[in-house]
Amino acid sequence: MSVELDVFVGNTTIMDKEVYQLWLNGYTVNDAVKVRIDGGIMEECELLFQIPPDRQAMLIERYYAFDDAFAREVLGKKLSKGTKKDLDDVSAKTNITLKSCRRQFDNFKRVFKEVEELKGPLVENIRQRFLLPDQLARDYAAVVFFANNRFETGKKKLQYLTFQDFALCAGQLINNWTVGAVDNMMEDMDVDLDKEFLQDLKELKILITDKDLLDQHKSLVCTALRGKTNVFTEMEASFKNLSRGLVNIAAKLINAKDVRDFFIDLVEKFIEPCRSDKWTSIDVNLYLTHYTNSAHILDTFKHHGVWTRYMGVIKTCILRMYHE
Repeated sequence: MSVELDVFVGNTTIMDKEVYQLWLNGYTVNDAVKVRIDGGIMEECELLFQIPPDRQAMLIERYYAFDDAFAREVLGKKLSKGTKKDLDDVSAKTNITLKSCRRQFDNFKRVFKEVEELKGPLVENIRQRFLLPDQLARDYAAVVFFANNRFETGKKKLQYLTFQDFALCAGQLINNWTVGAVDNMMEDMDVDLDKEFLQDLKELKILITDKDLLDQHKSLVCTALRGKTNVFTEMEASFKNLSRGLVNIAAKLINAKDVRDFFIDLVEKFIEPCRSDKWTSIDVNLYLTHYTNSAHILDTFKHHGVWTRYMGVIKTCILRMYHE
């Protein structure tokens, strides 16, 4: 004996009692919509479909989410039609579908154009304008900041660095080297580097051009390091070259080209020499700590605020970028 059954399988159905009553009362779809709108439902719910807040947040977050591998490929590039034409290659390289690459690129461009001229903190502007969670807003801030300053990220020496490596450095630069780091009422506060600060960095050259200061600095650092590391001999021998490298990076940042080469310079002037001498991350941290602190002890060195603001970022970025 055969039995026929009608079976309905699905998730819990949410029924709107008012809409159901309108249907029972014989309203057409158009008339029911008019009744709902006239009753103020749009002002009450803001969205045409009454999606619960947690679902709204999920839909927005997933739409604006992006793959770190994709972001790494376009980071620092101009968000223009020319870059968009290269998305076929990015898709093939990252194994991310072309459609997804286009969505992510368009999101980057949309966020960039919306916030680049706004006053106020960059992360907060992105979070409020696009209703994004904090970490995603910070990642977008890194994309915007890199696109605006056109940092070079594609060179072979930088390929080992991930998007999150660069994003952490971007956060440091935004929080410490932009105009907004010292005055939160300025225009473009978190997008552009503070030109006055970059100009002041040239004053740090006294640490390497004044022979007495250079020797005193070396003596203080080496005294603090002696007996605390297995590569002390290498640290002592390379002190002057490393110091010249770090100070020269600072002095040149007033030039747009040198800003673009910032990460390459960190690798070439500091990270690669330390790697070749077999420094560990602990060694690098120890050296940079004493290198920074010892400058404040120098009697004739007067640029303590600028030095602290500069070296705080340099230390954090180098430690993130340093892979043994």
